[in-house]
Amino acid sequence: MSAPHHPKDSGTPTPERQAALLTLLADDDAAISRGIREQLVAGGTATIEWLQGHRLHPDPATRRQVRGILDQFASARADAAFLSYIHSHGENLDLEEATWMFVRTRFPDAPVPGYIAQLDEWAARLREQMPGVSNGEEMLGRINSLLFGELGFRGNEEGFYEPGNGYLNVVMDRRLGIPISLSVVYLFVCRRLSLPVTGIGMPGHFLCRYQTPREEHYIDAYNGGALLPRAECLKRLKQGAVEYDEGAVLPISPRRILQRTIANLHLIHKQRRDRADAERLQRYLVALAR
Repeated sequence: MSAPHHPKDSGTPTPERQAALLTLLADDDAAISRGIREQLVAGGTATIEWLQGHRLHPDPATRRQVRGILDQFASARADAAFLSYIHSHGENLDLEEATWMFVRTRFPDAPVPGYIAQLDEWAARLREQMPGVSNGEEMLGRINSLLFGELGFRGNEEGFYEPGNGYLNVVMDRRLGIPISLSVVYLFVCRRLSLPVTGIGMPGHFLCRYQTPREEHYIDAYNGGALLPRAECLKRLKQGAVEYDEGAVLPISPRRILQRTIANLHLIHKQRRDRADAERLQRYLVALAR
């Protein structure tokens, strides 16, 4: 049985028409449901406006379909906004702003202001501890105690290749991540404290670096914020399977941090044969490479 064909509406459907569309949207026949969904998606802005009023529809199947369509619209808007941002900003883009825009391409309803407020609150707690702290090692120790001790952030060893490790909202919710995503949390907290901490794109294991004229510490956020001397990082490079390059222990730009985050995710989705996500992420990588 094929889905009924209707000409595309020029505006908001009548109440009677809305009721009919919502009933067919939850039809047990997948072809009918899919046809109505495609018709509603093609309706554009008018569709969004009246579907918003049915987000809490009493029928679970209808409610699920309505939210799916609204999420599709929201993701499309977020996708366009993120690509526009990438194209209009250079190497030193605002990494935090770009990161949250990227999150919304996958989680359009993510409560981003709440996550920002959480980062603000963590930084405020640390700021209260900083008066009287005389050196960077002690400052970093306070940060490590909060993030990896009290808050429980840690490396996701059991699920290292889970896509959620690449989205900051998921990382903050679960307190689990991979080297680059945990380092990004570290960077965003340190940014609020005006500390000289940058991202280091070591092959295979992203790090942060704290550097002043008197001190230099490399920070392994995946391993509880362990502080490493430069010599140890160079030793790891020499022992690695990649070509030795001392430039790998130098800071990389915010744009390249974002690019590496998305490249990790792209590889995961490609290996999982998640075609839609892999293609979406590929578009971002092409834009970031310019």
